Formats: sequence, structure tokens, C-alpha cells
Amino acid sequence: MKKILALIALTLVFTGCSTNTYVKLPEDSVLKLNKVEDKTYTEGRVVTRPFFWSAAGGIPYKVEKNGEVLKEGKLASKFRVASIFWPPYAIIYWPMGFAQKCYDLTGATTSQCTVEEIKAMKAKAKR
Repeated sequence: MKKILALIALTLVFTGCSTNTYVKLPEDSVLKLNKVEDKTYTEGRVVTRPFFWSAAGGIPYKVEKNGEVLKEGKLASKFRVASIFWPPYAIIYWPMGFAQKCYDLTGATTSQCTVEEIKAMKAKAKR
């Protein structure tokens, strides 16, 4: 029983301080999240700290190539249950995370990636 509780606690620690997803981007482009974040992401796994309540309607993003904005909008978000177990700060400051396992940002509209695309990105990340 103690091992199970320790495993649950350890899981909450690791899931409480970050949120992640995969993104499929147009060739040679980068992703910028949340309008105020200076960090850029390339195609593949995106790991970032969770988002504030303002992301409840979606996580603002831009896809840029050579400084030119190709696409912008909001990625679907969801409430992170793990934030309940990180009082008082997580529920106040970091309650929102990515709603999908993968976002395909290559088309005119944002869609979910296929299972094959996710497997390919995971395999590429392991190299």
C-alpha cells in the first residue's frame, strides 16, 4: 500500500509542474505559445509549464517561418486535475494544459494528428 501511495505522489509531482503535447508544423517553421513567451518550439514534443486561467478559452499560438506569421489562433486547452493537488499555487496560477496529445498545424484549420504521425514524431525524438 505504501508503494502505491508513493507512486501516486511521485506521478503527481511530475505531472503537476508541466504540460506537454506533440505538434506537427509546416516545414522549417517554429511555434510560439501564449503571446508573451519568447521560447520557440520545432516540430515534435512540446513541454512547457502549465498555463494561467486566461488559457481556459484556448492557448494562443503563432506559427512562424523566417519571421513571417504563417498561422495563428488558439490550441484547445483543458483543466489539469493535477493542479488541485499542488495548493495553493497550481490551482491559482497553472490550472490549464493542452487538451490533445498532438496538434496538426499544417493545414488551414488545426486538427488532431493521426496515430502514425505521433509514432513517427516519438521515433524521431528518440534518435
